[in-house]
Amino acid sequence: MPLLPVIVAAVAAAAVILIAFGLAGNAPVDPVQARLTQLGSMTAKNLEELELQQPFFDRTIRPLAARLSGSVARITSSNFSERTEKRLALAGNPGEMRTADWLGIKAIVAVVTAAVLFVVFGLLGQNFFGGIVLGVVGLGIGYILPEFWLSGRVKKRQKAILLQIPDALDLLTISVRAGLGFDAALGKVVEKMKGPLIDEFRRALAEVRVGKVRREALRDIIPRTEVVPLTNFVGAIIQAEQLGVSISKVLQVQSEQLRIERRQRAEEAAAKAPIKMLFPLVGCIFPALFIVILGPAIILIIGNIGVAQPGG
Repeated sequence: MPLLPVIVAAVAAAAVILIAFGLAGNAPVDPVQARLTQLGSMTAKNLEELELQQPFFDRTIRPLAARLSGSVARITSSNFSERTEKRLALAGNPGEMRTADWLGIKAIVAVVTAAVLFVVFGLLGQNFFGGIVLGVVGLGIGYILPEFWLSGRVKKRQKAILLQIPDALDLLTISVRAGLGFDAALGKVVEKMKGPLIDEFRRALAEVRVGKVRREALRDIIPRTEVVPLTNFVGAIIQAEQLGVSISKVLQVQSEQLRIERRQRAEEAAAKAPIKMLFPLVGCIFPALFIVILGPAIILIIGNIGVAQPGG
């Protein structure tokens, strides 16, 4: 049997095998598998650094609140949960909190307040029974305190929306009268301005882009804000869309009305200013004036009385 054909066949087979291995080595890597390999190769130090990069609220408060919220949720009613969810929406969902997170935070504040009162008055003040009583009272106070903060945030957000409505509506009216559609004009407002009202418009636009009906997206703004001028504006836009009325005319009328209301609010605030100034005047300035004017006279009278008594 000739040896040369056998050698040629062996070399060809080896070449085919090497080519196959080369192609297999250049095969595309599965990204999921690559990510799992990368995560598997991470050291504990890298994982700790990634954990520390998260905000303090997400690292500490939120997990603790999630644990405590389960216990608190068992003793709360569904009406309370719905009311809390609505108030969080009115406040703009601070920290992307839900009802469970809020209940957990209230529980944390209650426990911390009770612990501080017990330590200060019970241990440091050496009054153990009084510390226990104040600790129980602190539980109630700490549970209620976050509600005051949330109410203040709701009022602050509603005031910011109320002040921003006329400017936003003016820009919206100008954009529509310049030839843009309502959605495009609303997008221009979102692009040029910032604030809680603009965040609501941005959310409505995002909902419209994913397929939600525009009037439904606008109507959903009302329960998240509860600002009367904004409610009237949204109602006018929805009614104009349903009746086929020109949105440009509606926007012009609404813009003029909101400017008038803003001027009336400014005049009302100016009329209240003298009454508000009366309390600082009576409580701070007038006593100082009385001391400066009547003080020397009172000192003289007291001195004359003291001199007259020995002589009598």
